[in-house]
Amino acid sequence: MVGVREGSDGQAVIRLRGAGVLLLLAHLLIVGWVTLRPLDVAWVTAANFQPLAGIRADLALGPVEAARRFGSGLLLLAPLGVLLPMAGGRLSVSPWASLARTVAAGALISLAIELAQTGVPGQVVDVDSLLLNSAGVALAHVLVVPVTRARLRRGLRAGGGAVRLRDEASQGSTPTISRVGIAP
Repeated sequence: MVGVREGSDGQAVIRLRGAGVLLLLAHLLIVGWVTLRPLDVAWVTAANFQPLAGIRADLALGPVEAARRFGSGLLLLAPLGVLLPMAGGRLSVSPWASLARTVAAGALISLAIELAQTGVPGQVVDVDSLLLNSAGVALAHVLVVPVTRARLRRGLRAGGGAVRLRDEASQGSTPTISRVGIAP
């Protein structure tokens, strides 16, 4: 369901989608390397399964350390808020549906990372990192995606012609079945 227009503009959207897929894969590889490599530490804190307990503990460490920890939690998966819709390639979509899909996918990726960390020495599961990662995805999506989609749609319209969906144009209308009476 890539929004395309006949001509070079449609190919530009498809190239943008391909770039989004490549950037998404590269980002996920980097995130996997950062979060799933074993750490050589003298001791490890206990896993945190209580929501907001780690955030309260970070706030108790002072504003500078709390900002550093919140920033790292928010920024780790924040690019997914832009890369997931970019890889999807949809230009005409409900902003709320796009936000919900993107945040759900980001939360699932964050959950997969947290679950994978259970088997990595030195890494600790923390439910608050799941919350911060999901909030970072949502924040990046809200700040970038609606504006970017609007600019792309405007650019395609200015190039001439209306934007159409490739799948809608090739499939035609929905077939109908004639009504058959029921026997007595």
